Amino acid sequence: AAWYQHAWRAMDSRVGVVPLPVYLLLAALIAGFCKLGKVPTDMSVSIAILAIGGFTCAEFGKRLPLLRHIGAAAVCATFVPSFLVYLHAIPPVLLKNVVEFTKVTNFLYLFIASIIVGSIFSMDRNVLVKGFLKIFAPLAAGTVIAALVGTAVGMALGLGWKHTLFFIVVPIMAGGVGEGAIPLSIGYAAILGLAQGDMFAQVLPPVMLGSLSAILLSGCLNFVGKRYPHLTGEGRLQPGVADDLRVSELPAGPADITNVAGAGLTAIALYMVGLMCFRLFDFPAPVAMLFVAVVLKLLRVVSPQLQQGSHVVYKFFSTAVTYPLLFAIGAAMTPWEKLIAAFTLANLITIVATVATLMATGFVVGRRLGMYPIETAIINACHSGQGGTGDVAILTAANRMQMMPFAQIATRIGGAIVVTLSLFALARLGA
Repeated sequence: AAWYQHAWRAMDSRVGVVPLPVYLLLAALIAGFCKLGKVPTDMSVSIAILAIGGFTCAEFGKRLPLLRHIGAAAVCATFVPSFLVYLHAIPPVLLKNVVEFTKVTNFLYLFIASIIVGSIFSMDRNVLVKGFLKIFAPLAAGTVIAALVGTAVGMALGLGWKHTLFFIVVPIMAGGVGEGAIPLSIGYAAILGLAQGDMFAQVLPPVMLGSLSAILLSGCLNFVGKRYPHLTGEGRLQPGVADDLRVSELPAGPADITNVAGAGLTAIALYMVGLMCFRLFDFPAPVAMLFVAVVLKLLRVVSPQLQQGSHVVYKFFSTAVTYPLLFAIGAAMTPWEKLIAAFTLANLITIVATVATLMATGFVVGRRLGMYPIETAIINACHSGQGGTGDVAILTAANRMQMMPFAQIATRIGGAIVVTLSLFALARLGA
């Protein structure tokens, strides 16, 4: 073989999506900058750092015996960097770059916008209508039953019903950190007359451990679905259609690059609509964006060409951005010490019991309603996720990123309802 054919084979060997020679070059350059004590803060370097970190952790998880079948790639991409930060194993100049890029750019929401808009615009219209109406039943049933079971388990372990309900069970289903733990801690502090920081320190660990439990259990369900195909639609919510994520009106041939670019800007525009709704009406931006995208899809406003471009945008972000994003979340937004603070046996049993009940109820109710039980269980799992970051990790572990719109319903709307009812109940009960 000619020398360039060997080079081609090397380039076709990949770590994640990165060609192996490019991966080695980037790793060497990043190490060199760290050695010099100055890592450039421009976007290109930050993207390279997140790609190397995210895909390295993911590849490690994919090679773990047994665990690779239950979402180890997503778990490693999220929690290994958190642990490395705790150990001070990541050079400070490198960590500074990751933290600043993650918090300043807030590219988590670019990812969520692209995934939501791309998947909604790509859905079969009839499936979209039926799915959104049906998903509320297993979600509501799961919330109520999980609250009862989780509280009962906590009481049996000596935690007390009020502490279990309001400081373990409710935070798990509150919708993450920004939309769940923070509003809960503010409300709890006002009602109980305590410091908001102390309340936040109590409700944060269950949020994180609940999300970790949901990631692992969703990975297990993905493995179960491989063994028992009749229980899953492989990302489809209901039987009877070829694919939830399809565009029946797609033009033939590959997507035109102008349609792909237009679809990306459409996703950004809808996210900005969500931000405006948040500023004007205090309505969560991802939920507003979700509803606007659904309305546009139902009214047939989006052309087939733009739908095709949206599908390409969705595939790009789900394939190329997920693991770098999880690495950024783990390093910049997931404090390891908060996570391990809840590692008492009673707390762990209560948290796992709550999440397992939430998912099991979704499984049973979804099956009774003629939906794929594994898919409905995974959507219910997102109700116990760590906000948008949890949704990404859970759906990645389950290999069902196309279900992001339904996951956002479970996380955002379900979480908002839980927070509101919990604060109302605590205010009536008092200290």
